[in-house]
Parts: sequence; C-alpha cells; structure tokens
Amino acid sequence: MERQQTLRATIAFAGVGLHTGNDARLRLVPAPAGTGLCVRLDGGDAFPATSDSVVETRRATVLGDGRRTVSTVEHVLSALFALGVDNALIEVDGGEVPVLDGSAAPYADAIAATGLCEQDAPRRRFRIDVPAVFEDGDAAVVVSPSPTDSFRLRFAVDFAAPVGAQYLDVALDAASYRSEIARARTFGYLHEVEALLAAGLARGGSLDNALVFGPEGPLTPLLWPNEVVRHKALDLIGDFALLGAWPAFDVIAIKSGHRLHAKVVAALRAAYPSMSERQAPPSSAANAADARVA
Repeated sequence: MERQQTLRATIAFAGVGLHTGNDARLRLVPAPAGTGLCVRLDGGDAFPATSDSVVETRRATVLGDGRRTVSTVEHVLSALFALGVDNALIEVDGGEVPVLDGSAAPYADAIAATGLCEQDAPRRRFRIDVPAVFEDGDAAVVVSPSPTDSFRLRFAVDFAAPVGAQYLDVALDAASYRSEIARARTFGYLHEVEALLAAGLARGGSLDNALVFGPEGPLTPLLWPNEVVRHKALDLIGDFALLGAWPAFDVIAIKSGHRLHAKVVAALRAAYPSMSERQAPPSSAANAADARVA
C-alpha cells in the first residue's frame, strides 16, 4: 500500500509575480498526514487548496479565503502533486506565486533535492466509476476509469500559427513529469503580451520566464517541438491537484484551460464526495511528526 508523503524540510522561493510584477515569496512547509495541500496567505489562516477555494480562472488559477487571494498557483501545485507530495502548507506573501523561469522545474527540482518523508497513512486516490464528458465551447475534457488505477493524460491543442496543432500522451508519475513536462514554459503570442501590458497585466513577464511567439515563430529556442502542449499538461496537473486526491483515472483534454479544468474538478468532487474528505488544514506551520524518510 502506498503511503502519504510530505516534504522532508521547508523550501523557500522568491521572485516576481508574472502578472503583478511585484515581489513574491513562497514557502513549502511539511504538514501532517491527512492535511492535504493547504494555502496560507500573508500570515492568515490556512485553507484547503481544493476547487472550493477557486475564485478566478481567466488568465491563471486564483485561490482565495474570502479576504485574500493568490494568483498563478498552478505551477507549484503541479510540481507538488506530480512529485507525490500529499501534505504540505503553501505559504505565500505578495498575492502571487513567483513565476521563476515560467515552468514548474524550479519547484520540482527543489522538491526532489529536499526529499520526501513517508507518513503513517495510506495515500488517497480519486477513482471514478463511469466516463464523463465536460465541454466549454470548442474545448472538452473526458474522464474515464483507469484499467490500471493510474493517471494517464492525453492532451491536444490547436492554436493559431505559428504554434498550430500539438499532442501529448503521458502516463504520469514523478519521473515522467520531471523529464517530459516540468520544464515546459508558460507561453503567449507577442501581440497578446503587448495587450496584456497595456491592460496592466504580465508586468513580471520576460523572455527569461515565458515562451513568446512572434509572427515567424518563437523568440527563444523551444525545448521540445510541442512545448506548448506540454505546458498545457503542466497546468492541467496543477488544476487537478485541487481534487484533493491523486487521480486514478484517464483524462483526455482537447483545447482546455483553467476554467474548464475547474469545472471538471468541482463536478467530480460533487459526484464523489467520499473521495474529497480530508482533515482540517493546520492552524499553524506544522511539523510532520508522523513522517519517516521514504
């Protein structure tokens, strides 16, 4: 039986927020078994990182506790979730998670270097009984039971030139995530970036933390020919972390984004409430007293 895991030690990050351009600080803190992934903003009370806490999905996934919000959580959630961290407290100062290099690799690398501790509780898996289809315009997500109880993701996108159609098929685990997904950078078109800047957004964006496409192609070299769909998969994994348990089912995503992912996760949690049960988040930074080195 797989056991729950938490971080062996606290990890700290600092940088700028992608949209605000403001200083942003983040700490990933070990948490007891059964806690799940929780968020604390500017020293306030912790709250669960689940679909119940989603307040905005327009340009990023934004979580809130009713008084404060934090933007662009999907990259750090993606890394924590994919590397097998079941329980952690995500402390954020500054209203936005640091964008770092625009991918999840700095988070994933730091988590792997720090190591995980096994805890005295079975790992929670989110299983479904029947297939379901969710749509949003021309975007769709299909979920179906997994014959192997694993999380397989197939993602297809079709963007305007020069990106075009791209496809990714991956059976997700920590190794495949780090080698195939984590380094894929957030992306956009040059004309979109200019419009965002004019609207007061993307103030922290640069060619050091984003993959930007001009009319003739990317302004910096691609890491893979299909780096865009790999980043879309990275985002989906972060959004699906809001299930509160590991997805033991197959996912087919077609042109989907944060809004549809939030809709899918909320619907699954409502349809399978027993899969979403969890302990209350910690009221203060907790030591993983029940943890042992894996």
